[in-house]
Amino acid sequence: MDTAQASAVTTKTITFRIWRQDDPAKPGHFDEFKVPYAKGANVISCLMEIQRNPVTVEGKRVAPVIWDAACLEEVCGSCAMNINGRVRMACSALIDKLEQPITLEPMSKFPVVRDLTVNRDRMFDALKRIKGWVPIDGTHNLGPGPRQAPVDQSVMYVLSTCITCGSCLEACPQVTQENDFVGAAAISQARLFNMNPTGKMNSEERVRSLMGPGGIQDCGKAQNCVKVCPKEIPLVTSIAVMNREVTKLTIKDIFFQDEAPKGHGSGPG
Repeated sequence: MDTAQASAVTTKTITFRIWRQDDPAKPGHFDEFKVPYAKGANVISCLMEIQRNPVTVEGKRVAPVIWDAACLEEVCGSCAMNINGRVRMACSALIDKLEQPITLEPMSKFPVVRDLTVNRDRMFDALKRIKGWVPIDGTHNLGPGPRQAPVDQSVMYVLSTCITCGSCLEACPQVTQENDFVGAAAISQARLFNMNPTGKMNSEERVRSLMGPGGIQDCGKAQNCVKVCPKEIPLVTSIAVMNREVTKLTIKDIFFQDEAPKGHGSGPG
């Protein structure tokens, strides 16, 4: 490589258009930055470079860009954002595979906290709603758990890889900041815990939690969720399975509501 070629490599830059917003009550705008090109770089590493030297292409020094990140290996789910108009994980989004300028925006289905950081409370509230856990009787040793069929184990493992990133909610046309639709992630987690041998004790509660306002009936079957899931979880299948369970419970309620056990009184005196 001659001197001219070496110089061209060292001066190559990547252009970013990044959404800036101080807080939810203030209007936002885009700032444009350039960072030195590095082979194999991801969006997070470029954001770190911008954070070290937050100077726009106009030469204006601004506040460092704020974003969420933790594991940097597509496990924690915190760095989900819209990159070039598509929700994805910033830690696994490689610069070499993105068109320039690279536009970074926060997810639109969650309230903005600042810049690219959003409040994902609705996801955790949805998990509370569907009781996304397996209750146990204390913390003492309960002995071996129930045996699980290998076919169930294989399905449950895939469902358990959900990282609560919010990508499925961001891609869903039924989810807005004004409604309370639980979204595909919570529905799939309800399926996971209902398959658990111990979690089955509360299966009817989870199914009923999907029957009220904001439940599974709000799903429009767009199937966008499964297309953007970074873990390739079969979300559409989970929605179909839980929809069937909701239908079965609804029919049960219609035909057996008059057959509920009566209370045992003391009878006439």
